[in-house]
Amino acid sequence: MSAKTQITTGVAIVIAAVAVATAGGQSGAGTGAEAAAATCRIPQGSERLRLDPANFTTRIDNPYWPLRPGSRWVYRETDPAGTKQKVVVTVTSKTKKIANGITARVVHDVVTEGGKPVEATDDWYARDRCGNIWYLGEATKEFESGKVVSTEGSFEAGVDGAQPGIVMPAKPRAGMRYRQEYYVGHAEDRAEVLSLKEQVEVPVGFFGKGKVLMTRDLNPLKPRILEYKFYARGIGPVLAVGVSGGSDREELVSYSKGR
Repeated sequence: MSAKTQITTGVAIVIAAVAVATAGGQSGAGTGAEAAAATCRIPQGSERLRLDPANFTTRIDNPYWPLRPGSRWVYRETDPAGTKQKVVVTVTSKTKKIANGITARVVHDVVTEGGKPVEATDDWYARDRCGNIWYLGEATKEFESGKVVSTEGSFEAGVDGAQPGIVMPAKPRAGMRYRQEYYVGHAEDRAEVLSLKEQVEVPVGFFGKGKVLMTRDLNPLKPRILEYKFYARGIGPVLAVGVSGGSDREELVSYSKGR
């Protein structure tokens, strides 16, 4: 047998072996491969995704929103009438196993007005192996005179058809669109990355050009609402401005980094 024939035959044997191994593994790995591919996919609209919990972690280190336990953001929100509310967001050391099997980091969010509670929410986040931050649901309570009057907006991925979404892509680029959450009729926020070259100044400080990402946020359930959000590298959300359906302004007053 010539050297050329030996090489050709060897290549054929390798190809055949790979084909057999692939075919043999497809029946048992199909679902896993599908889940792995879905993990890094940017979700849109109401599409359903099959996610593999093994591809997720509660160590969230996305540069545009690092959620280290102990990190704390304090915001001042002002509405058109001049009413001010204080918003305190804290990354807790707690985790929660979501109905879809993913373990999420619990982030606690409290809104007060004049020292009295207006809203309290536990949000659930996790990072996939690609670096995307997924939003897996929330448990929210609205208060009036110190009493809970509503839990509207609460949802959990995997319960009653609710689906997770992404709050910050691993590799954001201008024009990228994604759903942030999906629970039909209750939670359907969406966003689009507009720019990664912005600059912004808020009470906590100035963030120079090229260090700020800007998004356009929409809610199909409230089509008049349009909001722009600004995320500073290494910190997270620093400013949110409503430009339609309200003109609220939420700006970062202080930030402390967790460990």
